Amino acid sequence: MELTAENPDPRQSATLLAETNRRARRRLEPYPPWLTATRAVLAPAGCGAIWLAVRGQQPYRGPSVALAVSVVLAFVVVNLVVTMAVARRATAGVSGRSRLRPAEIAVMAVAWIGVFATMGVLAGAGASRAFVYGLYPATVPLIVTGLAWAAIMAARSNRRGCAAGLAIAVVGALGLLAGPAGAWLVAGAGVGVVLLTIAVARVWGQHHSTVWP
Repeated sequence: MELTAENPDPRQSATLLAETNRRARRRLEPYPPWLTATRAVLAPAGCGAIWLAVRGQQPYRGPSVALAVSVVLAFVVVNLVVTMAVARRATAGVSGRSRLRPAEIAVMAVAWIGVFATMGVLAGAGASRAFVYGLYPATVPLIVTGLAWAAIMAARSNRRGCAAGLAIAVVGALGLLAGPAGAWLVAGAGVGVVLLTIAVARVWGQHHSTVWP
């Protein structure tokens, strides 16, 4: 039987449908693989710069204010601007489980604010510099926000997202064993590996018609 517009080849139709689905998922993905890969470079670069500055300190004093502010601003500002721009374009007119709910955003905001508010309290209370400017900022934010993210993803039945949050928390926990200077190296390397793994998994999922929840 001759194939016509009214009688298309089923295999061609299936291939076209699969490709259309892949393109749609890539277009609507709020956090595309390249953005995650960019974070996988920024995090080790920032933590690595701090580690290089503090690794020989005896006793530990922590990074200079100028370095700390520069690293934080570079990571937070670049990451925030790019993430918001990508997410806004990708999710314009889109609703549903691909977007964080207001309550979930509030949970993550409270986690981040609480972590650094506590750090300020500890510094004001006279806690050791090795803890306040070493172990704490390099590990506790990863543990707290990682667990918060894992809880949010678990509530969504998103096993991969939950695993990613737990992996970040584990990196923070391992950093506690590395000392105030080594914690920065562990944090940078660990977060970089986790984010790069997520980026690779997303690329694999897109090319194999698998949805990353």
